Amino acid sequence: MNAALVSIAHAAPAIAMLACFACVAGGSVLIVRGRDRRKGVLMLVMAVVLLVNVLIWVG
Repeated sequence: MNAALVSIAHAAPAIAMLACFACVAGGSVLIVRGRDRRKGVLMLVMAVVLLVNVLIWVG
């Protein structure tokens, strides 16, 4: 693999974790404010899926 792809492969878990934190924050805000609970729950589920993906990539 060339160096560019290796650097992207190393950055992918970090980017996914940032997205995971953003999904947890956004989903929590939607649920607490009562705006759209279904979308909030889906965002929390997506955060769990991202977290599991990162654990698979790293482990």
